[in-house]
Amino acid sequence: MLYTPLEQFQVVALLPVRIGSLDLSFTNTALFTVVVFSAILFFLGMPLINSKVVPTRWQSVPELMYEFVVGVIKENVGPRGMQYFPFIFVLFAFILFCNLVGMVPYSYTVTSHLIITCGFSVSIFLGVTLIGLVRHKVHFFSFFMPPGVSIVAAPFLVLIELVSYLARAVSLGVRLFANMMSGHTLVKILAGFGWTMLTSGGFFMLLSIFPVLVVLAVTGLEIGVALIQAYVFTILTCLYIKDAFDLH
Repeated sequence: MLYTPLEQFQVVALLPVRIGSLDLSFTNTALFTVVVFSAILFFLGMPLINSKVVPTRWQSVPELMYEFVVGVIKENVGPRGMQYFPFIFVLFAFILFCNLVGMVPYSYTVTSHLIITCGFSVSIFLGVTLIGLVRHKVHFFSFFMPPGVSIVAAPFLVLIELVSYLARAVSLGVRLFANMMSGHTLVKILAGFGWTMLTSGGFFMLLSIFPVLVVLAVTGLEIGVALIQAYVFTILTCLYIKDAFDLH
């Protein structure tokens, strides 16, 4: 049997359910989505049940996340963006926990699938566009026409601005997907290389310490990438909301 580093991203039906041509199977993606939501409720919800004025270390976790997301919103959108705080907080928490759960050995990274991340980005794109249309009506389309542009250059610039705006629907999701998938693939390749050397015996067994150390270093880097990508996704969402408010 041929094993590849990409087999870790394979969608497997754990509970096959088919109704005619409709596939409603419960997959490993669905399983780890439930795991992520359960982890969010446990780590962020449980400490607040018996919250205290002087927070415990566990209670400090959701409070720090709350203050962090509030700071991101106010810094990039302003106080008016607080009306979208519940959505942005849940988005940040879900992506963060998906990325971190995926770092656990033999687990599964939900955000390593393009359909998941692009589902987020397309939904955000449609929502932000709807916000802009509701707030500005027809004036929203001035977003694609930079001020002070000559009539001759206007069609080309409008086309460029339109393509740039539509690219948001996929660029946000592709960025998250590419970072998570490439990092996990690299760790898998290095780990497999180290295991092959370790089981070869002799001199190669001694040399296997080097790829093992590299795996540990890359794993630490991947944890940092998991945190940064959740932050980047959140801050870009806030910037898109700001554009819908200000049209620039």
